[in-house]
Amino acid sequence: MTQQHRSMGLLGAISIGIGGMVGGGIFAVLGEAVSLAHGATAVAFLFAGSVALLTSYAYAKFSVTYQNRGGTVVFIDHAFGHNLLSSSVNVMLWLSYLVTIALYASAFAAYGQTFFPGEHSPWLAHILISAVIIFAALINVVSASLVGKSELAIVLIKVSLLILIIVVSLPYVSMDKIAPAHWESPLAIITAGMIIFVAYEGFELIANAAEDIKNPSSNLPKAFYISTVLVIALYILISIVTVGVVPEAQLMQAKDYALAFAAKPALGDIGFTIVSVAALLSTFSAINATIYGNARLGYFLAKEGELPQLLGTEKRNIPSFDIWVITLFSLLLANTIELTEIAIIGSAGFLLIFAIVNIAAYKQADAIGGSKPLLLLATLASIAALITLLVYTYTNNPKAILVFSVFILISIAFELIYGRFVRKHFLQRNYH
Repeated sequence: MTQQHRSMGLLGAISIGIGGMVGGGIFAVLGEAVSLAHGATAVAFLFAGSVALLTSYAYAKFSVTYQNRGGTVVFIDHAFGHNLLSSSVNVMLWLSYLVTIALYASAFAAYGQTFFPGEHSPWLAHILISAVIIFAALINVVSASLVGKSELAIVLIKVSLLILIIVVSLPYVSMDKIAPAHWESPLAIITAGMIIFVAYEGFELIANAAEDIKNPSSNLPKAFYISTVLVIALYILISIVTVGVVPEAQLMQAKDYALAFAAKPALGDIGFTIVSVAALLSTFSAINATIYGNARLGYFLAKEGELPQLLGTEKRNIPSFDIWVITLFSLLLANTIELTEIAIIGSAGFLLIFAIVNIAAYKQADAIGGSKPLLLLATLASIAALITLLVYTYTNNPKAILVFSVFILISIAFELIYGRFVRKHFLQRNYH
């Protein structure tokens, strides 16, 4: 694509990365991190961020070489060709985005319930979860441009509010609460980081916008690295403020909306309300953007013959059928799986995909101009992170392992059945 057709500068690319990461993840998983790492929550976020930063190197190299809105899908296809692995990963990526929608919807419901006094019926959470997913789907079906126009403004609002909470709360931080004496074991800290890894998922969305970014050879790598480093710093500061200000007993009592409690010492009930509103705004915008992105991923895969042809249809340039399929599955996941399990499944899914992308980048190091030692380090880090998470989860939450295994089996089985009996005929009909 020529430079004159590229409309996005470095700042726009960075905002995509930050917006993708600072979505609903931090609001959903902060309490999980505190429950495992305690005083070392900031260290857990640093570990997770390090894996994300290493993986962003592979994405930066791939994005410059293969500028395509297919992003992850295209990178894996270039490295491994069209086979069972690449096609299964494509389906796994689509499923993983469903999990993140479920995660954001669960976090929306957790913060939403704080506006309802008294005891909460379990049905209230289900109503809020379902309402936010359906409303976001309707916006996507009615006008895709609304999603794009609102995202930059929402990114600025939610990041500004988080920075405000950090600035006003830092004077209240008790260094004793975050001292090594209150840290868990190194394994528990690393495990906490891996469970919350889903909070860093999103930087890869920059790759999908590569065709629109000006001076891609310079701006794409900068966008990946700057956005990831800034989000790591933001998460570390949020962790320090949350753990250093609020008594842990209170955090554990309100684990699903822990960040709102962090604002109370400095700003009182107003601070709690501000963070809760920011969480509702952030999680809703994250659901909105993820439905938008996943619907277009499904449309792209369907056009390539990877998914059923029905997903490759659109009205008014909107893949409406994809949106409603995504909505249906997201509702099912969000209303049947616990928040902790959703976080684990989401993190495991993206760690697996990122490990495969790192292996792909190592395999294509010469073609993409990558450093083999650095790509090997990224590969080993992502694989080690995934193994750590799965071993811990197998011991402590076997149901999450079962659901994750089902996701992998569905991805492989879909490719084996669909690829053999449907796609073969699709390709024959279109290319012969």
